[in-house]
Amino acid sequence: MSWHVYLSGEIHTGWRARIANGLMEEELDVELSAPVIDHGASDDVGVAILGAEQRDFWKDHKGAGINAIRTRTLIEQSDVVVVRFGDEYRQWNAAFDAGYAAALGKPLITLHPEQHDHALKEVDRAALAVAREPEQVVDILRYVLNGRLPRR
Repeated sequence: MSWHVYLSGEIHTGWRARIANGLMEEELDVELSAPVIDHGASDDVGVAILGAEQRDFWKDHKGAGINAIRTRTLIEQSDVVVVRFGDEYRQWNAAFDAGYAAALGKPLITLHPEQHDHALKEVDRAALAVAREPEQVVDILRYVLNGRLPRR
């Protein structure tokens, strides 16, 4: 069984690579996709394509629209959505992605440290699993794809 998993959220650490490496080690038939994680490209796409803006509001507005084409399409095509909330920044876009996935009825896995439990209680309630480490996401995917528990 081949699945498409969308990895949303925090872009400043290597959590996506840890999941990708774990999936390769397990030889799981999973295709991963994600938002553009080059922060500069993501911020500048609107003005790079549609022209300069004098106000940051309109620059951000243009970029957000173009980025949403990618995000919405990939979430809609996914079988599972994983949303990572990191320590460093407020990820409003990640919360939006989680809500969008939940509204579409997509199985949702959240990934965040325990200190975010209270702030994310509504998001976590919509999730079918709350993981603390990327390796737990790999374990979840192994189980749902093959019915195999982790080797510990």
